[in-house]
Amino acid sequence: MTGQNTFSARTRANWLIDFAVFAGGLLAALTGLYFLYLPSGGYRGGLNPAYGVTFLFDRATWADLHTWAGVLMVAAAILHLAIHWAWVKTMARRLVKWLGGRGTHMSGGARLNLAVDVVVALSFLVTAGSGIYFLFAPTGGYQGGHNPGWDAAFLFSRTTWDLIHTWAGVTLVSAVAIHFAMHWGWVSKVTGRLARSLWQRPAPRQPKLAPDA
Repeated sequence: MTGQNTFSARTRANWLIDFAVFAGGLLAALTGLYFLYLPSGGYRGGLNPAYGVTFLFDRATWADLHTWAGVLMVAAAILHLAIHWAWVKTMARRLVKWLGGRGTHMSGGARLNLAVDVVVALSFLVTAGSGIYFLFAPTGGYQGGHNPGWDAAFLFSRTTWDLIHTWAGVTLVSAVAIHFAMHWGWVSKVTGRLARSLWQRPAPRQPKLAPDA
């Protein structure tokens, strides 16, 4: 195998973790569209006759897909953050110095990249935090009195948590799309090298010739 198509175990691990974040985030976003555009909540006394509409799966299956995709994304993102923690601390110090006017130079590209990363981090924290509410708080409609605590408030009402989760998720998806576009060169380069390393067979070893007598 040529050296051009080989790369370090760290680079491979970074790609796999980033792919897990991407896959979990994409599935969470797509399943989130179901809850964003299809009717939600209880039957509402007949005001929501389309409540029981099934699209590919029932509502419970969509909820499970959304939940576990979010769990995958959060777990992979935490691992990504741990691996890049040194970079995070370095950029945080540079940001503090720059905001304090202490002469630390940051190019326009570096400032834009940092701003996008900050938006990604903050929207991710809000999306994940509000998702935890729905993971542990009672779910579903009133269900004829079988779930009287379904709208139990913790800091906010369930409706407010839903709005926070929705718009934080929209912000996160938008910021990640920008982040992805800004780093497309690295993504395409490493993905191509990984694909070639998986499909390209190493050259056969040449037998050693015995030395001339």
